[in-house]
Amino acid sequence: MPERKPRPVRGATWNRESTRFNLPQTEVDGDWLDARADIDGAPPPLATSVTVEHPRTIIARNTSPDVGFDRSINPYRGCEHGCIYCFARPSHAFHDLSPGLDFESRLFAKPDAPALLRAELAKRQYEVRPMALGTNTDPYQPIERDWRITRSILEVLRDTHHPLTITTKSDRVVRDLDILAPMAAQGLAAVAVSVTSLDPVIARTLEPRAPHPERRLAAVRTLADAGVPTYVSIAPVIPAITDHELEHLVERAARAGARACFFIPVRLPHEVAPLFRAWLDAHYPDRAGKVMATIQSLRGGRDNDPGFFTRMQGQGPWAELMRTRFRIACRRHGLVNRGVTLRCDLFRPPAGPQGELF
Repeated sequence: MPERKPRPVRGATWNRESTRFNLPQTEVDGDWLDARADIDGAPPPLATSVTVEHPRTIIARNTSPDVGFDRSINPYRGCEHGCIYCFARPSHAFHDLSPGLDFESRLFAKPDAPALLRAELAKRQYEVRPMALGTNTDPYQPIERDWRITRSILEVLRDTHHPLTITTKSDRVVRDLDILAPMAAQGLAAVAVSVTSLDPVIARTLEPRAPHPERRLAAVRTLADAGVPTYVSIAPVIPAITDHELEHLVERAARAGARACFFIPVRLPHEVAPLFRAWLDAHYPDRAGKVMATIQSLRGGRDNDPGFFTRMQGQGPWAELMRTRFRIACRRHGLVNRGVTLRCDLFRPPAGPQGELF
């Protein structure tokens, strides 16, 4: 069967030898321009390439006891958002690429994902549990505008009545409201939108190519008004950088119609720690030492604590103070810890030739 060349990005050129689209350095997502227009103009240009990846399977399995899902899909590797704290950065080392600029600019797309998903869902032994999207890199990063892999995955999940959750820091998620709203009405979908800071100076350096936080809060309102259970993820909380915004972020989440909030103290696994330290030295040299000292107090004296449960919550007095502040803010604004139970009983395996193979 001949290899299917994926849909091209505007202005890109196809490289047959590397099966990669090369994007011109002047190509900047329109959302980036809009998101930064009221801050400091467009972000610095970044030459981006997208390599086609052909995995054998698309569902990643997870057995970690401190996360609420056991399976996920990542349509892409790497992420153009460029968030300095991203815990997924070290995963680029599997491709002998750097967790720094390579992670932000040398991306991998999986256009076969929808077909692979349909085949896996058709297997007789498949057991239904909510499918998580956005657990490693954002499924709605800028290249999704043209590749539309995430949308194609949602179409498969919709057609099979399969429950799903999405975590994103992009307002692009509302593009797929025509899929998500009907699924939510059936108890099949929930969305978490990440908002780290409302300060434009912090946002400009912390998440340089992510949509403006105000646009994310607007997306929360749009999703909530459409009946989609929507949560706000205040993650990560960075001591002496963003922690002073915790109460304000909870307030804004409530005003936007969020069902609930959750937060996670900053994590610095592997190569993320030196990258984050360099970011601090460049943008906050006056408090870099204080920030790292507080992070280490949250992480048992280290830059990172990989232990189950403590890695998500932190430990010690600083972590307890954050939790107390967060609980008080949620009570004040009526955000009780309301979870959502997605239905698994509506699932119908895909029909057609793929189903007959298994």
